[in-house]
Amino acid sequence: MGQKTHPTGFRIGIIEPWVSTWFAKRKQYPANIAEDAKIRRFVKKKLYTAGVSRINIQRKGEAVNITVVTAKPGIVVGRGGQGIDELRAAVQKLLNNVNVSIDVVEVARIDADAQLVAENIALQLEKRIAFRRAMKQAMQRTMRSGVQGIKVMVSGRLGGAEIARSEWAKEGRIPLQTLRADVQYGFAEADTVMGKIGVKVWVFKSDLMPGEKADQNIKTKKVTNENNKQGRFQSKRKRTEAAAEAEAQ
Repeated sequence: MGQKTHPTGFRIGIIEPWVSTWFAKRKQYPANIAEDAKIRRFVKKKLYTAGVSRINIQRKGEAVNITVVTAKPGIVVGRGGQGIDELRAAVQKLLNNVNVSIDVVEVARIDADAQLVAENIALQLEKRIAFRRAMKQAMQRTMRSGVQGIKVMVSGRLGGAEIARSEWAKEGRIPLQTLRADVQYGFAEADTVMGKIGVKVWVFKSDLMPGEKADQNIKTKKVTNENNKQGRFQSKRKRTEAAAEAEAQ
């Protein structure tokens, strides 16, 4: 009793997909894992204000494809795709000029994403909002988004107390030991004047039938470097065609 396991790692390969998908030889395997961790730390720190839910990494040969799942794709993309180009150049420099491509995917339901809920609570704690109020409001918004349950735990010097403690609240169902239960987990830290406060969030979306996979909570349309270039080219072509039609009339 008392032994905890990560809800996502517990379900990987059953209902959850891997966040890194690649094959490597035995000697290259540790280096790739360390490189993936370095990429995630760098991108997360650079795009923290964009509300990054997760970062998926694919490798094909020497090429690395990074998919950023974010609540605010406009901040990541930037004006005319400038943000993606700068991010790609920074990641290439980090990886010693390896061929890197970056896709941006938008989160479909922000209040149903455990990581974004945890970061939102941490942000409120940094603004000195009462922790019980922040937890309650976050749970109400999440339950209104259509999930079946949510559990929130905050740990640290809550309210500026001298002794650290943990407080938690739950609404709905959270079947953590059921493998077919689509439970998403998020963790964030709030840097307050009195020290760090950890925030953990579990969101239970639904029970899955055999063969079904967990809901990835993303919109299907991707924003890539090529899409941005095509969009700029197409919009310029449309303006040229419109001007030609106006002159003909």
